Amino acid sequence: MSKTSKASIGSSFESWLDEEHIRDEVTSSAIKTVLAYQLQKAMTERGLTKSALATEMKTSRAQIDRLLDPHNPGVTLDTLQRAAKIVGRNLKLELV
Repeated sequence: MSKTSKASIGSSFESWLDEEHIRDEVTSSAIKTVLAYQLQKAMTERGLTKSALATEMKTSRAQIDRLLDPHNPGVTLDTLQRAAKIVGRNLKLELV
């Protein structure tokens, strides 16, 4: 009986995303999802409702809904930074 290799078959997930030309979109979506989750968690920890956050940010409740919607990519860095400050956090970005 011959020995079979346990080598990987196929490509990596990242390679597949590149082949499908969706890596940037998937990465952006994942980042937005994590940021929305972290912001919602920080709001809960501070006892802030969406309405209270909207008042603090001097914006509408609808804008807060968009901010917390993981599928809405149209959030500016300024909005994220202002929200982070209100919930007692800092927004950290880096190029890698």
